Amino acid sequence: MSQMTAIYEQLRDSILSLKMAPGERFSERSLESRFSGSRTPIRAALARLETDGLVAREERSWIVTPISLDELEQAIEFRQVIEVEVVKLACARAQPADIAVIEEILASCKDDSSRAAWHRVGSDFHVELARLTNNGFYIRAVEDLMIRLSRARWLEVWTVEGRDRSWDEHHVILNFIREGRVDEAVAAIASHIDGVRSRNIGSRLTDVPSHQVRGFSVVGKAS
Repeated sequence: MSQMTAIYEQLRDSILSLKMAPGERFSERSLESRFSGSRTPIRAALARLETDGLVAREERSWIVTPISLDELEQAIEFRQVIEVEVVKLACARAQPADIAVIEEILASCKDDSSRAAWHRVGSDFHVELARLTNNGFYIRAVEDLMIRLSRARWLEVWTVEGRDRSWDEHHVILNFIREGRVDEAVAAIASHIDGVRSRNIGSRLTDVPSHQVRGFSVVGKAS
């Protein structure tokens, strides 16, 4: 793994897990000290994060992109369309071996697993559903959506109740796909996405404990 890739992945994890808060400002010099590296790979990593929409340049420094409620609404609207089509195709194209892979991913999280592990498995679940379509456009669209929605989705794994709910809903969706029950699979994925939206956009975005997220910045308005 190159130094740039290692820096990118560490910064990305810090941002997505909210260890680096939305709206938090930082400098390239501070990252040089943190990673004991030269500025070239740091700038390359920041450029990649900027493409992901996770950081933005602000004069001579950088800022972790604030969470935009308007953008989240748009992303979830797009997600509803994309993932409904994903499960339709998955019902027609999924093979038993493909389903087994996703079951193993879900089973990798236990009661004592970290929030980070639950968050990662949740993202992987949706990306792997997209792989069942055998269509690279759907796969890339869902991968991008998981990144764009990742910080808001952390709230879904913040509590045991939230983790249990996700586990149950993911298994329901997968079982309908396994059985080729298209209408039920579509209804289940639509309900899952709408539930995440209604629970996590708006007031709950500021419910993360202050010791975990400093200077939390949310812009726009929930509809």
